[in-house]
Amino acid sequence: MSDAIVKAARSWIGTPYHHQAATRGAGCDCLGLIRGVWAEVLGALPEAVPPYVPDWDEPQGREVLLAACRRLLVAKPDAGLGDVIVFRMRAGSVAKHLGIQSQLGSNAAFIHSFQGHGVVESGLTAPWQRRIAARFAFPTRG
Repeated sequence: MSDAIVKAARSWIGTPYHHQAATRGAGCDCLGLIRGVWAEVLGALPEAVPPYVPDWDEPQGREVLLAACRRLLVAKPDAGLGDVIVFRMRAGSVAKHLGIQSQLGSNAAFIHSFQGHGVVESGLTAPWQRRIAARFAFPTRG
């Protein structure tokens, strides 16, 4: 299934950034990319996504995004293709960015959507690795 996830994620590359959207080619944010890949590979989403703000409740310190990942995905200790990677953009802040692992090893990479760039494949360089808060696998069934 990991190959199908990476293939689906790569098909989103070039999609513009649009907060709360999840439409390949038209717009998505980082969560929208995960939602879109889920729908393509697994089918219907297991729950509706409530409206959310870009800061993911950072002022309140609530781990809203990380809690949803723990509820819907499978926690992983090690890197694998097709994994959902959850990032903290600053030390001590809430987790609020997502990507999909697209390559392993010395050329490790991930696919993600972020403001000003849209969906891109980026190297999982040391600065990104330091920001990893957790890793998850998609469930085998939606």
